[in-house]
This record gives sequence, structure tokens and C-alpha cells, in this order.
Amino acid sequence: MNYSILLILFLFLLAAWFAWRYYDLRKRINQYAQAIRNQNNFSANAKELESLQSVINSLQSIFTVEKNNLNADNARLSTVLEQLTDGVIIVDADGRVQFANPAARKLFGINNPIQQTIAQVVRNFQLIEAWRRCQQTRQIQIETVELATQKQFLQLTVIPDEYESGSLLLAQDLTRVRRLETVRRDFISNVSHELRTPLASLKALTETLRSGALSDPEAGPRFLNRIHTEVDALTQMTQELLDLSRIESGQVELNFAPISPKNLINSAAERMKAQAERANLKISVNCNDDLPTLRADHSRLEQVLVNLIHNAVKFTKPGGEISLFAESVENGVRFAVKDSGIGIPSESLNRIFERFYRVDSSRTGSGTGLGLSIAKHIVEAHKGKIWAESDLGQGSTFYFLIPHQV
Repeated sequence: MNYSILLILFLFLLAAWFAWRYYDLRKRINQYAQAIRNQNNFSANAKELESLQSVINSLQSIFTVEKNNLNADNARLSTVLEQLTDGVIIVDADGRVQFANPAARKLFGINNPIQQTIAQVVRNFQLIEAWRRCQQTRQIQIETVELATQKQFLQLTVIPDEYESGSLLLAQDLTRVRRLETVRRDFISNVSHELRTPLASLKALTETLRSGALSDPEAGPRFLNRIHTEVDALTQMTQELLDLSRIESGQVELNFAPISPKNLINSAAERMKAQAERANLKISVNCNDDLPTLRADHSRLEQVLVNLIHNAVKFTKPGGEISLFAESVENGVRFAVKDSGIGIPSESLNRIFERFYRVDSSRTGSGTGLGLSIAKHIVEAHKGKIWAESDLGQGSTFYFLIPHQV
């Protein structure tokens, strides 16, 4: 009998303990659910959060929202890195590449850099040393190198990772920037050189006149004529520089209209006829009447022909001949200006259309060196091309092609 009472009492206490545990667990779940609701600002009512399933569902909703946001951020970052023109490389503490965007792969000429060492990817001692310095000092390192084989200038910025022991490398191709700097520097140097001679001449002539030559009936007019010539040369250079600057910057609008190739070539020949006669040169035109009509800017193409004829006049000896002709070809109409002048060395043919370029000392002091460059830009603005053929001592022929549809 005593054993039965003890058993009943034990079972009663066991049931009470389970009841208390259930109550305590239920209370904690409710508190946990309330804490989640307060932290995440959910609008769900209390009934939805009174069970463990509701809590799990709420946590799953939070996780899904955060996962979607993270995926969206990753997609945006991936798009930026894919389209970025600068190379981006992520390297771990051991110097192995963990990520490289397409620009980096193209810049360093490697298809699959993942898990390769930084030395295998960049293949340049100075760039590798920049990465090592960053690893040692944990400070940003910047290194600029010239790759002679590829004729490239690269700038590498190495940034230490604040959270990991690796680093991020940003590679920029500065080749075009360096070339533009070189062009700008050469342009300033050439302009200074071209201005120095006429300005020095003007100063000398002015000082001579002030010293008494002005009253000399023979020397005075001669010096004044020379001053007039130098001022004309400066005026021409200034105008050509302005024209070239406007053409290169796209500020010159071409007035496209139907034009006749024969009328164009005859008009240019007529403008330069007097100058050719003063130089004792014969100028002739050979152009058929049935050439197809072009849609182009008449005044600008006439400027091209005038510049080419003027160039031929300068470098053709008296008694020589300048021939102009135009003919229909497959892609458009090809114009040509041929002279019997001194010719151009073969190694200079690819450079004669550069600003201020002169072939040799025999040409120094004649013209500004801008006419051919202006002609090149005008032709290219018509989607055409210009080139020259020459035999030294046998004369030169300048061609330019204007397509049917511009």
C-alpha cells in the first residue's frame, strides 16, 4: 500500500515537472517571437508568432529577403566589374589570384588567371615588387611601368584588404594618355619653333629700320616687303592652327550637298593657276564629264585640293608640271595631284600628314607644315582616305578617295 502511494506521488511530481517545463518552454518561445517581431518590425499579429513554426517561418522570410538583396547587389557589382575598362584583380595572402575581371585578363594577356600566382599573371618585376611592398607595409602602393614589347604604359594600384590578408590590384592602361601628352608636348614645341623664326626676323627687320634704314630709298621698301611677307606667314600659320584645332575638335560642320567632281577640280585649279604661273609651272586638269555626283562639302574638298596643289608648287622646280585628275573607282571617286618635283623619301611617306612634319632641311622654312594635316582631317571627315606615292627625285602623287555615300 505504501509502495502504491509512493508511485502515485512520483507520477504526480513527474507530471507536474513536465507541465512546468512545457509552460517554461512556451513562455520562452513567446518571448523569442516577441523579440524577433520588435527587432525586424514585422506587422504579423501575435497569433502568427505564438508557435515555433511561426518563428521559423519569420526567420525564413528574413533570410529570403536578405538573400535576394545580396544577390541583387552581387549582380550589380558583377555587371560593373564586367564592363569596367580598368583591370581588377583580387589576390589572397599567399599571392594567388582569386578574381580577375575581363579587362584584367585582356590587359595581361591571360585567359584563366584564377589560382595562379601574381607573378605568373602580371609578369613584371616592378609590379610584383609593388604588391610585395603592399603586403609588408599594408599601405597603398602605386607603380607605373612601360612594357616595351607591347608598347604600353601601365599603372598598378595595390590596395590592402582591411578584413583579409590579401589585396586588391587596380591596373590602368595609360598608353593613350601618354601618347596624348607626347602629342601635346610636341605640338607646343613645334609651334614655338615655327613662331621663333618669323618673330626673330621681324624683330631684326624692325630694329634695322629704326636704326636708319627706313629713310634709305632702296633698303627701306625692301625691308618693309620682308616684314609684310613674315606677317603673312604668321597670319597663315595662325589661321591654319585655328582650322586644324576646330576640325580635330569636331567644331567644323560639313555642308553636304551634291557636287560635281569635275567642277570641284576645275575650281581648285583656277584658284591656284596664278600662283603656279608665278613659279613658272604648268598646271593641267584631266577629268571626265561622266564622273558620278558626290555628296560632300564643296568648299572643304576644294581646300584639300588647294593645299595639295600649294604643296606641289613649293617643291617643284621652275619649268615643272602639276597635273590634276579624278577618276571613278569601285568605292567612290579618286582625286590626285601629281607633280614633277623633288620627291619624298619612302621612309617619310607615312609621316608627311603629321602636324609640322618636314621631310628634310631642304623643306625647312617653306610653309607651316599644317596643310597636309588639315587635308587629312577633312578627307577623313568625309569617310575617305588620303595617301601619297613618290620616287625621290621623280616627283610625287597625292591621292584621296571620297566614297559615294558619306
